[in-house]
Amino acid sequence: MSTDEFAFIDWLRQRTLPKDARVAIGIGDDMAAVRWSGGLVLVTCDIRLDTVHFIWAEHGPEMVGRKAIACSLSDCAAMAARPRAAVISVALNKNVSMDEAKRLAGSMIDTAKAFGCEIVGGDTTAWKGPTAIDVTMLGEVPDNRQPIQRSGARTGDTIYVTGKLGGSILGRHMTFEPRVELAQELAATGGVRAMIDISDGLAADLGHICEESRCGAVLERDLLEKVIHDDAYRLSVEDNVAPLEHALHDGEDFELVVVGEERGLDPLAATGQIRRIGWVTAEGGMRIRQDGQDQPMVPAGWQHRFG
Repeated sequence: MSTDEFAFIDWLRQRTLPKDARVAIGIGDDMAAVRWSGGLVLVTCDIRLDTVHFIWAEHGPEMVGRKAIACSLSDCAAMAARPRAAVISVALNKNVSMDEAKRLAGSMIDTAKAFGCEIVGGDTTAWKGPTAIDVTMLGEVPDNRQPIQRSGARTGDTIYVTGKLGGSILGRHMTFEPRVELAQELAATGGVRAMIDISDGLAADLGHICEESRCGAVLERDLLEKVIHDDAYRLSVEDNVAPLEHALHDGEDFELVVVGEERGLDPLAATGQIRRIGWVTAEGGMRIRQDGQDQPMVPAGWQHRFG
């Protein structure tokens, strides 16, 4: 029996069906969506843990607070939603001072406000364990369109990414810029069919799109080489893992995988805001093509495991 987080999520998903008619989007995307009297309210929840997602003693309260909010903002970007409000629960290690707590909160408030989101409530407690921060964020999309989900990719669609990938652990995992505004530009083209943010690695997260859309993908090796971040090369010197492997499998890049029509998206590609890396296939599975030959691409990104 598989013991990873995705098996657990699938188990939960099976037990939440059938869902209430007011639930427009349930488990399986970056945000859920509930029909309210005025339209859809999108909801996402992220928990961040000391020693897992950040190191309090190394990064400090301001950087930790920024990342805690930015991860949820990235979920909003993945569905082209505007973040509007957040509630936050914080379990602080008992040795965290009042000054540090205020600096943490101030950073979260400032980061949220920069993206038009207000922190409207939450809960705080202290304990002997490591600091944990849970952010629940509410978002919305314009009345004239639906949230962009993982399930809309079609055979022949082009696959893009919004930036360079790999080696984020060298620091970008704490300082990344959520692609909220770019996601709005992408959605406005009408050409986006599926989207996801890269939190677990390009291969793993593209795999989620393929699974939800019941399709496959071919990525071109030459194009992938162009989206390898300099950090991936630096990390490769330290750990002897090929830079391309870092670009495919490292987590917490928080760029977007964008799938859709070239006709609508190529203008943004021409400006360098997105970069083409491959295309969607009817045949399942993911492959890398080099010199006309395909090699299977197996996701090896981050997974939380239990037991």
